[in-house]
Amino acid sequence: MFKRILIVCVGNICRSPTAECLFRHYLSGSGARIESAGLGALVGKPMDATALAVLRDHGVDGSAHRARQATSGLLREADLVLAMEREHVAQLMRMAPEASGKVMLLDRWGAGQDIPDPYRQQREAFDHVYELIDRAVRGWLPYL
Repeated sequence: MFKRILIVCVGNICRSPTAECLFRHYLSGSGARIESAGLGALVGKPMDATALAVLRDHGVDGSAHRARQATSGLLREADLVLAMEREHVAQLMRMAPEASGKVMLLDRWGAGQDIPDPYRQQREAFDHVYELIDRAVRGWLPYL
């Protein structure tokens, strides 16, 4: 069982907090610690309003989220690090080479695709990305 999971994207206001909230929702009561961070985080900012609305429409609350920066320390402390894009995986491995064995693509058990960034796009893009993230998160559940 992975006790500490870190999810990473760029700004830590759309994709990674959505995945964080969904993992928390699906793993509630498991004792797992789910966190998220960004490679270029908008530190201290709440979730993007549209991402937050999409989560809320699916019965998940992300209002407490505040963006934070990914660090090599966070990577080392995590048991599993999940990234939205292949390039994020590569950046994380460069940031903390000693953590490379636990850095993987969020969609590893699906099509293995990058999850696009919906930032500053229309609601439809956020809905699409939510579906991709939800499918990817559900794909991890049997392995956690």
